[in-house]
Amino acid sequence: MNPQQMEQMGQMGKFRITVWEEENFQGKRCEFMLECQNIMERGFRKIRSIRVENGPWVGYEYPEFQGQQYVLEKGDYPCYQAWSGNSGYRTEHLLSFRPIKCAKHSDSKMTLYECQDFQGRHFEMCDDYPSLQAMGWCNKEVPSMKVNSGAWVAYQFPGYRGYQYILERDRHQGEYRNYMEYSTQAHTNQVQSIRRIQH
Repeated sequence: MNPQQMEQMGQMGKFRITVWEEENFQGKRCEFMLECQNIMERGFRKIRSIRVENGPWVGYEYPEFQGQQYVLEKGDYPCYQAWSGNSGYRTEHLLSFRPIKCAKHSDSKMTLYECQDFQGRHFEMCDDYPSLQAMGWCNKEVPSMKVNSGAWVAYQFPGYRGYQYILERDRHQGEYRNYMEYSTQAHTNQVQSIRRIQH
């Protein structure tokens, strides 16, 4: 086995997700312990309900981990409203998903910067912030950030609403030099709330 296969074997059991083709856990179903880049290659037309049994995951609107992204923590998601929550965006199905590797929730740390490439004023955080402005961050944008440990989800608006951006230590070495690196859909660099991902 090569090193990547050995790592994947080690991850099995830490992550488990079951997906269904229709809402309310109906229709074709399949269980996964590793990422799926394109559910259509498994004979599905789409994913419309999900059960996360182990580990946090991120689901994507399109194949190859593209489009709007949604954090999926342990629990049931019988329809798209359950994963999109109060985001205000309607993505009625998902087509790819992958596990999120995290440190312990209590060890999560990250740094926000007021300019690209980690320049300008910065703020270190180790807790959830439903409003960055309320904690003293004056801008609506976060041009760059570093994930020192753990995994986080940033939201476009206060109160954990709007587009979601999954931020991980294991991706980009935790360094997001500009908003194009944390936003696969590249809609905006507006970030107004951030929380640690539960696992």
